[in-house]
Amino acid sequence: MKLKAHRIYLFTLKNGKKRIGYGDDPEHARRVLSYRMTSAEMDEMTDDPPETIRQQELQQHVHELG
Repeated sequence: MKLKAHRIYLFTLKNGKKRIGYGDDPEHARRVLSYRMTSAEMDEMTDDPPETIRQQELQQHVHELG
């Protein structure tokens, strides 16, 4: 059985900052985030499609996280 690698997604918040989520696809990553965040925090996320980044690029985006 081959395991599918999780991807890293950056979800945009209404204040312009970003949240990082991990998952098989954007919907899975959003669902995983919903386990870690309150409903009020989830409401702060925009409906914009998330940006997919590689793990090696994560340090370049740290200043965007909120």
